[in-house]
Amino acid sequence: MDQFSALKAFCRVVDAGGFSAAAAGLNVSHTVMSKQVRQLETRLGVQLLNRTTRRLALTEAGQAYYERARRILDELQEADLAVSRHHAAPRGTLRINAPMAFGTLDMAQWLPRFMARHPELKVDLVCNDRFVDLIEEGFDVALRLAREMQDSSLIARRLARTATMLVATPSYLARHGTPAAPQDLAHHNCLTYTLVPRPHEWEFNGPDGSRINVAVAGSFQSNNGIALRSAALAGVGIATTAAFIVHEDLAHGTLVPVLPGYAMRARALRGVSA
Repeated sequence: MDQFSALKAFCRVVDAGGFSAAAAGLNVSHTVMSKQVRQLETRLGVQLLNRTTRRLALTEAGQAYYERARRILDELQEADLAVSRHHAAPRGTLRINAPMAFGTLDMAQWLPRFMARHPELKVDLVCNDRFVDLIEEGFDVALRLAREMQDSSLIARRLARTATMLVATPSYLARHGTPAAPQDLAHHNCLTYTLVPRPHEWEFNGPDGSRINVAVAGSFQSNNGIALRSAALAGVGIATTAAFIVHEDLAHGTLVPVLPGYAMRARALRGVSA
């Protein structure tokens, strides 16, 4: 017996004043309603309803059971409505974890518009360049910029893609020469990002579609894209970076693309939840 269905059937019969009216309201047969209530009485070991050909009345036990069952159903309905309202108009606090560069340079620009659309929602944004435990650290969602997801137990949804590119200052290239092919990077100071599986090997797709892997080395590495950008702007070397980090520098000419004919693998922006 489905006790919850039987409980709802019992309350519906009492509210409607009879089996026929209750059955009509649910578009089921009188027999089905009667069977569910009898099964409930059998399970409880008490008679809940006094039935005659003319009327239907609650027993003393039935009255006590109905009052409690009615409260349960009413509270469940209120819970459903609360969730529905929350889904329709998000409220409460949304804790987000994001990479430092993306959170400060890109996300901070569109987050106010998101909050304006959801005025009942509070946002707690935490930016860092480490992988966090969503459950243990209390985050609702994390934003990840990565080529692949390493934790298959998480639910990930791809939101966008961001190009990865090499950049340097015009003055650095004037001093050290401009690479014409990925292999030329062996003679350059390469600024590497440490939160990738192989930080000292850069992968390219050539103009002919071939894949080229090049081992690189340099005097500076970081797990933070903003730090790599700063080092590149200082003329330290050639940096690998997400395009959104340097788009203003490229527009102003303070940084220029290196090896633009050789595409690096793009990273996906994913929303991740437990």
